[in-house]
Amino acid sequence: MRKLILTAFAVIVCGSAAFADTRSPKDAINRNLQIFSTIYKELQTSYVDSIDADKTMRTAIDALLNTIDPYTEYIPEEDRDEFMTISTGEFGGIGAYLGQLKNGDVYISQPQDGTPAKLSGLRAGDVVAVVDGDTVLGVGVEKVRERLRGKAGTSVKVTVKRPYVGADSIVSVDITRSIIKVDPVPYYGVVRGDVGYIALTTFNEKSYGQVREALEKLTADPRVKSIALDLRGNTGGLLESAVQIVGLFVPKGSEVLRTRGKGTIEEKVYKTTVKPVDTDVPLVVMIDGNSASASEITAGALQDLDRAVIVGNRSYGKGLVQSTRSLPCHGLLKVTIAKYYIPSGRLIQAIDYSHRNPDGSVDRIPDSLTHLFHTMGGREVRDGAGITPDIKVEYPDINRLVYNIVSDNWAFDYGTQFAAKHDTIAPISEFVITDEIYDDFKKFVDPEKFNYDKVFEKMIEALETAAKTEGYLTDSVQTQLDGLKLMLRHDLNRDLDQNRENISRYLEREIITRYYGDKGAVELAVKNDVAMDSVVKLFEKPGEYQSILSPKK
Repeated sequence: MRKLILTAFAVIVCGSAAFADTRSPKDAINRNLQIFSTIYKELQTSYVDSIDADKTMRTAIDALLNTIDPYTEYIPEEDRDEFMTISTGEFGGIGAYLGQLKNGDVYISQPQDGTPAKLSGLRAGDVVAVVDGDTVLGVGVEKVRERLRGKAGTSVKVTVKRPYVGADSIVSVDITRSIIKVDPVPYYGVVRGDVGYIALTTFNEKSYGQVREALEKLTADPRVKSIALDLRGNTGGLLESAVQIVGLFVPKGSEVLRTRGKGTIEEKVYKTTVKPVDTDVPLVVMIDGNSASASEITAGALQDLDRAVIVGNRSYGKGLVQSTRSLPCHGLLKVTIAKYYIPSGRLIQAIDYSHRNPDGSVDRIPDSLTHLFHTMGGREVRDGAGITPDIKVEYPDINRLVYNIVSDNWAFDYGTQFAAKHDTIAPISEFVITDEIYDDFKKFVDPEKFNYDKVFEKMIEALETAAKTEGYLTDSVQTQLDGLKLMLRHDLNRDLDQNRENISRYLEREIITRYYGDKGAVELAVKNDVAMDSVVKLFEKPGEYQSILSPKK
C-alpha cells in the first residue's frame, strides 16, 4: 500500500511541476517525497487513534491540487465512469434528469425522449420512492442516480409517488437499462422565418457529426438566410471537437488555435482538417457567461477569423487545456498541460492561478491589464477576459417573486398538475398561457406555503434599529416607519398579476416540456428569446452584418 501511495503522489507532484517556470530539481522532489512518506508512516504507526488511509491520502491530494487550479483534479476509480461519460457522451441507465427536494427526496424532472424512462411511463414530477426493493426517500440525488445507473441490458424496478392523480398515486415499473446517449444537439430548425438555429450543449465525440448533419440540412433549406449556433450554457468538452466544428464554416487548413505547454517545444498547432459545409452563409454565434473552454475556442476562432458575429454576453474565460493520466488502482489525474491561443494570438484565460493573493484567493484579470490584438481583417479584440461579444444582449431582471416561483418549484409543480389533468395541448407555435390557465395557477399557489423573501421587512427593521441607536426614533418617525411597513406589505395576488408576463414564460416552458420534451423546451425558448431578437435585428438592417465584421476606420 505504501508503495502504491508514493507512486500516486509522485505522479501528482510531477504533474504540478508543469506550472512552475522551471521544473523542480530532482533532489528537491525526492527530499519532499521522503519527508511526506516518513510523516505518513509515523502517523500510521504512532498516532493515538486509527487513521483512515484512503481518506488521509485523498485529503493530501486535494490540498495539493487546490494550490494549482480548479481544473487539475484527481478522479478515483469510483468516479471514473461518471468522468468518462462527459467525453464519450453515453452511459448505462434509464435516461431521466433528476431533481432534489429540500427534504432530500428525489424526483424525475424530465424523462429524456426515446429512453427507457420515457418508454416505461415515468413522468416529470414523479418522486422516486423505492429502487429494487430499497427505500430511497430522503437519500439525495447522487445516491438515487447511482442506483438507477447500471450496465445496459440489466433491469431495475422503480416505484414512484405520482402527484395530482388521485388514488393511483403509487406506480411501479420494471425498466431495462440501455446505453443513454448525451445528445449534444437537442434541437435544430428554422426559426423566426429564415434563421437556421442549432443548439449545441456540449463538445463530445458526437458533437461534430450532429452539428454537421444539422448544418447540411439547414443550408439546403431555401428558407434559411443565416445560421445561429447557440453555445450559451455550453461549458465545453473535447478540444478536437471544437476544431472540427470551426472547420464546418472556414476553409480546410485554417488555424484554429495553438496550445503551448512547457517551453516552445511543447507548442502544438491545430488546423481544420474537414471539408467545410458553407464558408459564406452569414453566421452568428451566441454565448453567455457559462460558455467556456471549447465553446470559447469555437466562438473566439470564428471571431478572430472574421467568420461570425458574436452575440450575447462575455464568456467565462477558460484558456487552459487538460489531459488525463492513468494512475494506479484505475484512477485518473486530469491535469492542465497547456494554455491555448486562438488565431489572433490572444489567450482568453480570465484568471492567472500562478499569481495568488496572500490569502490564497485569485482575481480576474482587470480590463485595464488586458492586451490589444487584431482579427484577420484588422478588427480590435482583447485577451485575458473571455470572449467579448460584438453585440451585447441585455436580459430583463428577475425579481424575487419570480425567482421564488421558479426556485421553490411552484412553476414545475403546476406543470405536473396541468399535465395530469390534460391529455394534449396545442402545438408549440400556438400554445399560450390563457387567462383561464393563469387564474388556475394563482389558485394553485398557496399563500400559507409561499416563501416570500422578506427584503422590505429586513430593510425597515435595520432602519428602525439604526434610528433608535442614533436617537432619531421619535413617535413621529415610528409612525412613518409603521406606515411604510403597511405600504410595502406583500400582496401575493397583486404581485402575481403584476408579474404575469415573466411568470407565464416559466409556466409555458414547464407545460410545453411535459408534452414535447427537451426539443420542445428549446424550440419554445428560441421563440421567446431576447438574444434571438438581437440576431433578427442584426439581419434586418442591410449591411449591418458585414459592417460589424469589417475593421473600423
